Amino acid sequence: MAQKDQAQGTESSGQLDFPRPLATVDVVIFAIRNEGLHVLLVQRPAGEGEPFPLAFALPGGFVDVAKDRDLEACAVRKLKEKTGVTSPYLEQLGSWGSAGRDPRGWSATHAYFALMPEEAGRAALAPDAQWFPVVAGKIKPKLAFDHGEILTAAVERLRNKVEYTSLPAYLMPAEFTLPDLQRVYEIVLDRPLEKSAFRTRILSADMIEPIAKMRRGPNRPAQLYRLKKGREPVYFVRTFNPPE
Repeated sequence: MAQKDQAQGTESSGQLDFPRPLATVDVVIFAIRNEGLHVLLVQRPAGEGEPFPLAFALPGGFVDVAKDRDLEACAVRKLKEKTGVTSPYLEQLGSWGSAGRDPRGWSATHAYFALMPEEAGRAALAPDAQWFPVVAGKIKPKLAFDHGEILTAAVERLRNKVEYTSLPAYLMPAEFTLPDLQRVYEIVLDRPLEKSAFRTRILSADMIEPIAKMRRGPNRPAQLYRLKKGREPVYFVRTFNPPE
């Protein structure tokens, strides 16, 4: 009877009387570097009691209830703190949780994926941050926790959405040509696209605009474009088809 009264008192006072899981946010950050898709990872500390010491992991960390108004705010904060970079595009990927994913206790993480242009990726990174190439949806180092599974899901989400959206525009520098943009689409999709159909699709989507500059080289000058300011991702009515 006393236990029941105590439980009722705890509930009425607004206090929780059950253990709470660890709550974290992790971010999968993509960029195009050296003609390939890359992901930004951070090396974990080697201090006593640290899980997976010196292993590479996705940048992230614990939710701070005093600083983070929501999960996205936590993702933005951790992205900056852990890597020193910011991203023009951030999307929630999903949630992973179990009693065994973190040796410190029952843990749930909310994962996001971010896109950034190569020029931003060349900026000064945090000392423990490093870019790794993504090959066949995988990377070479084994990741801490279940971050390998999260990365695989992020690559799949990105490739699926590139089939019918303008997401690769967020991987582009401030100024680019249509062949530049097509090449980034092809890198992410890992297949070629038909040139004229691609050009028609992109220009009709009204997501980029020409600027008063041309890129000059050994061939004829090429028109330069930029992403329209404040433009949300464009969704196409059909997916891209490979050239016949």
